[in-house]
Amino acid sequence: MKTKFREATGSTLAPLRPHFKWLVVGFAIVISFGSIWYTNSLVEQIREREQRQIEIYASSLEFLANEGDNVNFFLILDEIVAANHSIPVILTDENENPEDFRNLARAEKFTPGKDRNDFLKREIEEMREAHAPIEVTLKDDQDNIYGYKYIFYKNSYLLSQLKYYPYIQLSVIALFGIITFLILNYIRRVEQDRVWVGLAKETAHQLGTPLSSLMAWSEYFKGLYPEQMEALLEFDKDVDRLKVITDRFSSIGSEPQLSALNIADAIDEIVVYLQKRLSTKIVITVSAFPSRDISAKINQSLFAWVIENLCKNAADAMEGKGSIHISILRANEGRIAVDVQDSGKGIPKSKITNVFRPGYTTKKRGWGLGLTLAKRIIEQYHQGKIFVKQSEMNRGTTFRIYLNG
Repeated sequence: MKTKFREATGSTLAPLRPHFKWLVVGFAIVISFGSIWYTNSLVEQIREREQRQIEIYASSLEFLANEGDNVNFFLILDEIVAANHSIPVILTDENENPEDFRNLARAEKFTPGKDRNDFLKREIEEMREAHAPIEVTLKDDQDNIYGYKYIFYKNSYLLSQLKYYPYIQLSVIALFGIITFLILNYIRRVEQDRVWVGLAKETAHQLGTPLSSLMAWSEYFKGLYPEQMEALLEFDKDVDRLKVITDRFSSIGSEPQLSALNIADAIDEIVVYLQKRLSTKIVITVSAFPSRDISAKINQSLFAWVIENLCKNAADAMEGKGSIHISILRANEGRIAVDVQDSGKGIPKSKITNVFRPGYTTKKRGWGLGLTLAKRIIEQYHQGKIFVKQSEMNRGTTFRIYLNG
């Protein structure tokens, strides 16, 4: 049953998650580019339509203006452009001096004179960059050219809005998506924390009853078999160990008490305990730089749990033979770095991102929760950080822990 659970959580679902995420991201990108392409296509069609409309205005103007000398030029222009309620247009003489305009709300705010003229000339330069001016040729009755007019124009406000609309739309959607993702992620984490805390509390509760019974039996056997005192004292050590484990599970979900402790001494105690319970072919060493006088704020019981998990995983990776080196050093910003380095078989680069995920394990009989608990203990309870610093196939792995000094 355990093996089936491990295969389901560690081997089968692991590759589906990132693939599904990339599928969603790819689908979102396709939708985004599709929306931008379609909108740009509409923009181009409207731009061409506006350009044809201005060309029709210019052709009509040229035709009517050349009908006779009695034609009121500006009246004709007003009639021709009357149907245009959106395209900004400026009519100039052959020297590009503004004579009339339409759909320039800001120009209406100026009184006729130099200020309005200066504003219209600035608009003319802006329009020139957007579109080449349309030339209107003026002829007399004998078809002799006696002058020119120019029509300057730029995209309508609606067209400008439509051009940037998909980017604004996608930005709003992305912002909404990010906020939704953060909320859902927060809710999921809260639910996970409740499961973890409930599981830990229930485990501590279940261990409490047999532990009390074992303590009572220990005292009973000490009185009944005093000649077996040495064996019973070893029995007491295992009972004490169970008490430590129970206390650890009880601490999950509660605010841990952190104390400034000598980190080297704390790790030495853990190593002494582990060295007796691991293979004799595994050597654990501890070093501190620049000295052993390095303190960190830790909860000794929970921190010991993390180091034990890392060392036991290292022992499994080395298959009972090799070395584990724990180095302690001062890091930047007042932090303390603890490296746990083994000489095991290493972790494939494709799997490094999965090692802290619940359910991931390479053991035949493992639940894949050790490193997940270690990450929670360091990052949530100690406000530190734990990660795979380095790993090479058949050369070993180094885990790094950052603690607050």
